[in-house]
Amino acid sequence: MDTTHSATDWLNSATLTRLERHVAYALKALRRRGTGPADPVLVSVTQRLDGDVDPVAVAFASRRPGDHFFMLDQPARDGASICGLGSALELGVNGPERFSATSRRWRDVVESALADAPSGPGLAAGAGLAAYGGFGFAPESTSPEWEGYDAASLVVPELALCRGGDATWLTLNGAVSADDTQETVLTRMRTRLSEAQERPLPLLDPAPTGTYRVHSVMAPAHHEEAVARAVQRIRGGELEKVVLAREVRVDAPRNHDPAAVIGALRDGFEDCYVYAVGRGETTFLGATPELLVRREGQRASTVALAGSTRRSADPAVDDHLGEQLLRSPKEREENAIVARRIARALAGQSVWVTVAPEPQLIRVANIQHLAAPIRAQLAEPVSVIELVGLLHPTPAVGGEPADVAARLIPALEGFDRGWYAGAVGWVDATDDGEFCVALRCALLRGNVASCYAGGGIVADSDPAAELAETEVKLSALLPVLAG
Repeated sequence: MDTTHSATDWLNSATLTRLERHVAYALKALRRRGTGPADPVLVSVTQRLDGDVDPVAVAFASRRPGDHFFMLDQPARDGASICGLGSALELGVNGPERFSATSRRWRDVVESALADAPSGPGLAAGAGLAAYGGFGFAPESTSPEWEGYDAASLVVPELALCRGGDATWLTLNGAVSADDTQETVLTRMRTRLSEAQERPLPLLDPAPTGTYRVHSVMAPAHHEEAVARAVQRIRGGELEKVVLAREVRVDAPRNHDPAAVIGALRDGFEDCYVYAVGRGETTFLGATPELLVRREGQRASTVALAGSTRRSADPAVDDHLGEQLLRSPKEREENAIVARRIARALAGQSVWVTVAPEPQLIRVANIQHLAAPIRAQLAEPVSVIELVGLLHPTPAVGGEPADVAARLIPALEGFDRGWYAGAVGWVDATDDGEFCVALRCALLRGNVASCYAGGGIVADSDPAAELAETEVKLSALLPVLAG
């Protein structure tokens, strides 16, 4: 059943009064600047909601056609969920300085904003004035299919919902321009709020009709040849490791439904970050096990995730596969390459950095990985956006040395990664935030889904085995998308 609300159902009178005050102050500030162009001023109010609210269900039910959209969900992490709808302000940057430029622009936005500073028991991560979005794999993207997904693209949503445990927080944001009136701004923001409704996510069709076509954009043999060429270069001493990916498309008889796909991913991958970023009529979504970086004050945490094998329905076989993974010299070295690079990158910004002495197993629905947690105490305040720029791309998705791998990857893969293997997440007004690595993913555009998966190539990689590994990773999404 749909549940719609008036503004006062979502926000109480005290919060609405604060909103009116913020808008009035913003207009006064803009008028004091005098004539000439001026950047808009953001206003933002935040309130804890009563009752059980599912941010994802609200966001999908309330999305306008073509709305910017964001969600980052981790069901097993105390129901953590962050969702954003619409765009009060966009920060889009391309080029090699995208991380530093985006960080500077975000600080300018925060410094001029009139916003609540939410606090209290159960405050959810990402609540309050925050920007959601992500970063592409490369500094530039030229492929038409990734139109709208800048190499750096963060959005302050008009409406945001953040949940942690049993508490959900709502944030309403608006941009105030010099030629606005208080009533036009308040009407715009109240209208967005009044459209919010909560409706269960749709289910995938259990008996779909029509023909689904699953096909590699390039023949599987192309991937095997790319792996063989990479191995030659690694054995020749040009680099230690490179990650190579492939693209597989699913042509459906009708448009893919992002809400139904996300519902299935939430149910099937509770231990992963389930994410979606919508731009216009496209949605980039997936379920990734990999944290790129989390910043909480002066603390930074991440994980070296590299080395993988399949799962088995037989617990004994599954345990055996995991034990083989833990003991594999090839897989352990692949993981160690990633851990060493991350630790080196953080060391220059930190008082100390610790890496787990032994990798551990991380098991998700269809695959298990080697993971080495890494933590750091930052020496100076460094925003989460700058930390993303410091670490991306890790050798888990790029290679080592990074500059050699960056040149080699597009030449061997033959396609534009876009946001595949990039970073998806959020940053708040204090520069805290969290970004995951965009893996196990697909870009949905109408009835076409482009899926991506790759694997780390080292000196003793076998092309056929590497192709098989991509098939295991693709099995996270293909059954959901291909009926």
